[in-house]
Amino acid sequence: MNKSKNIEITNTMKTHTLPSRREFLRGTALMTAGIASGTLIHTTKATPYQNPENLYLIGPQEGYSPRVGTLLSTMTMMRAWVVNTVKDLNQEQLDYQIDDKSNSIGAMLLHLAATEKYYQLNTFNEMDWGTWSKEIKREWDIPMNLGEKGRKEIKGNSIGFYLNKLEEVREITKNEFAKRDDDWLMKSEPFFGGQPTNNHCKWFHVCEHESNHNGQMKFIKSRLPS
Repeated sequence: MNKSKNIEITNTMKTHTLPSRREFLRGTALMTAGIASGTLIHTTKATPYQNPENLYLIGPQEGYSPRVGTLLSTMTMMRAWVVNTVKDLNQEQLDYQIDDKSNSIGAMLLHLAATEKYYQLNTFNEMDWGTWSKEIKREWDIPMNLGEKGRKEIKGNSIGFYLNKLEEVREITKNEFAKRDDDWLMKSEPFFGGQPTNNHCKWFHVCEHESNHNGQMKFIKSRLPS
């Protein structure tokens, strides 16, 4: 492992409170036992949702079916990393573009909220992609598609604006996840170019999408004018 990666990992660990080795191994063992038996064990003690001490324990969450809660805990960890990347940026830094073809950090944050919003409509409301109302499109199409319009219009906002948007959308996801079970998560339909795709894959995409843009935001952050 190179020196720069060591520094990055060290900085990340300073930001969050890591669970003890015993707690981590206990949580991992319980999850492994459930998977080995063909399903996650319902009697496994769930991790309290969004407890900072359990950020790195991926697994079932109180109030959610086992697989849905496990997915949500993954999304929660990823969101914490995104927030940690951007939380101290000012308006000028959020609006900064490396060149006239790049997106700003602020635009990407609103894009993440838009992505989650549209997957809510597709999976919770069972709407075909793009069939939502003109009102919703007016609010979310520009951050969803970004491009030239996004570069022109998404600017002048504080970090609080973007984090509030992300949290507002995530609250809907949490509430809707609580209403659904693991069978819903496995429900599939043609998607992604007509390939059979289940709800688990769609929501995993929402999570890994944040990971992808978190890397871009870190790069832009490293190039901000001093």
